[in-house]
Amino acid sequence: MGRRIHFVVDPQGWCCMGLIIFVWLYNTIFIPKVILFPHYEEGHISVLAILCYYFCSLFCIASLLRASVADPGKLPENPKIPITEREYWELCNKCNMMRPKRSHHCSRCGHCVRRMDHHCPWINNCVGEDNHWLFLQLCFYTQILSSYTLILDFCHYYYFLPLKEENWDVFVFRHELALLRISAFMGIIMLGGISGLFYTQLMGIFTDTTSIEKMSNCCEDISRPRKPWQQTFSEVFGTHWKILWFIPFRQRQPLRVPYHFANHV
Repeated sequence: MGRRIHFVVDPQGWCCMGLIIFVWLYNTIFIPKVILFPHYEEGHISVLAILCYYFCSLFCIASLLRASVADPGKLPENPKIPITEREYWELCNKCNMMRPKRSHHCSRCGHCVRRMDHHCPWINNCVGEDNHWLFLQLCFYTQILSSYTLILDFCHYYYFLPLKEENWDVFVFRHELALLRISAFMGIIMLGGISGLFYTQLMGIFTDTTSIEKMSNCCEDISRPRKPWQQTFSEVFGTHWKILWFIPFRQRQPLRVPYHFANHV
C-alpha cells in the first residue's frame, strides 16, 4: 500500500461510510454491554469471548479506515515510463494521460487507478492495486464480526442461562429486546451483503481478473499464462507470508512480477 493519504470529496460516499461506522459503533457498544459483560460477571462465558469480540471489532474498523484513506494506486500526472515497458502502456481517452494496461479511469474520483477493481461508496474510495488487500480484509472481518454478533444474539435468549442480577443501565434494561433485534437485523443485512461481495472478490483473484474486466468481458478471448492462486493472492497482499494476509497494521510492499503476467490485458 502506498504511504500517501487519499481523501475523496464525495457526500454520497461520506453518508455510506458513516452508515457503516454507525453499525460498527452500535454493535461494539451494545453487544458487550447487553450480552458479554453481564454473562461474564455471572460466569456463563469466559473473558476470551470478550477479547475475541473486541479483537474482531478492532480489525474490522482498522481495515475500514485504512481502506478508505489509502491511495488505491493513483497515477502521477507525468509518469516516467521505462523504454522496455512502453508497449505495456496506453493512453486514457478521458484524461489524456499514459497509464499501464489494466488501469481504469474513475469518473467519480477523476483520475486513473492502477488495476482498478471498482469504486466502492461504502469506503468512499476506489479499490485498486494498492488497497485491494485492505478491502478484502474489511470484507473478511465484517463477516466474522457479523456472524459473531448473530451467534451472541441467539445464545443470549436460547442458550445462556437467564441473568440473575439486573444491574445494567436503566435504558439498556428497558429496551434490551429492541436493541438486540436491531443488532440482529443489521447483522443479517451485513452478513448477507458482504458474503456475496467477498465471494466475487475471491473468484476475481483466483482468475486474476478485476470486476471491471469481468463486466467488459475484455479477458475472455485473450490467451494468457495462468498463475497459481498462491501467486495471485501474494501479489494482492504484497507478501508471500500467509499469516500477514490477515493483519491490517502493516505496509504493503508490491511484489516484482514479470510484465507478461502483470499486464496481460
